[in-house]
Amino acid sequence: MNFMVDIDLKKLDKPIAYGNKILLTGSCFTEHIGNTLQQLKFDVLQNPNGILFDPQSVCSSLISYVECKTYSEKDFFQLNGVWHSWQHHSRFSNTQLEKAVEAVNVSQQKAHNFLKQADWLIITLGSAFSYQLMGTPENSGTILRTLSQSKGVANCHRAPAKWFSKHLLTIEEIITALDETIQRLFFFNNKVRIIFTVSPVRHIRDGVINNNRSKARLIEAVHHMVNKFDRLYYFPAYELLIDVLRDYRFYDVDLVHPNFIATQFVLQKFEECCIDEKAAGLMKEVEKILIARKHKPLYPDSQAHQEFLKNHFEKAKTLQQQYPFLNFEEELNYFSKQIL
Repeated sequence: MNFMVDIDLKKLDKPIAYGNKILLTGSCFTEHIGNTLQQLKFDVLQNPNGILFDPQSVCSSLISYVECKTYSEKDFFQLNGVWHSWQHHSRFSNTQLEKAVEAVNVSQQKAHNFLKQADWLIITLGSAFSYQLMGTPENSGTILRTLSQSKGVANCHRAPAKWFSKHLLTIEEIITALDETIQRLFFFNNKVRIIFTVSPVRHIRDGVINNNRSKARLIEAVHHMVNKFDRLYYFPAYELLIDVLRDYRFYDVDLVHPNFIATQFVLQKFEECCIDEKAAGLMKEVEKILIARKHKPLYPDSQAHQEFLKNHFEKAKTLQQQYPFLNFEEELNYFSKQIL
């Protein structure tokens, strides 16, 4: 008896291969995919603006990479002694304005150069809710500057809720933003292929009903785009968790984020659907080297462990020679230092 509804996952017509350049952007679930690919030595750049949730923020960031937008000090605001950008995650924030501006612009330039050559763009949308800045509050203790008060912010930076209005984007608004962005991207890089996913992370602070309304709008808009353009694909990360696993034991203690088992299940399906067979085989060889690197021996100076180190040093060295795009510098350095 089958206790799970299966999803008919079809292999991409031209799956991701080693040597491809892959830019990932969007919600925190993006980083599950991105971190895994990065650890397995794929050429990855992820979230140049930091984590982004809503389609307008994702689209705005992608267009800024295409234009190689340069940010200035007037694009930042200060809150509680820290300088922030409304369009960037707090990992770019700094107590020194000059350093915050520099960090953002370095990331912008890197994203522009990478996206120009990218083979793949993976976009994970998390929520259809957008937050608009209402205006500049009169607060003598806060110096507040805005990029644009007509557009939504990508991150609220724990500013007071009264500064913002919350808006559930319509399907038409999402499609308009995605359509303009994709056309700009294809003109900028005529080889890039795009995989869309909708994050299975549940935005419960919006309420269960509104979370489902939000996800439904994202799914409908993304499928509209996939049906309209060639080189666009949909990977059902959301459906794999909600409709295949569909059990709270696959969530973390917060009942919102997928746990390790669920994430590994989704990543396994991603490999089956989106990764080239030759690359999948090489991934397993790379993973063996990574596991060996993390091995903690009981007796580091024993003959058996020394042979273990030498064997994996040679395996890593051979793989790097066979596949020059793999970078085993860290692992080779570790093995060589441990060999007596």
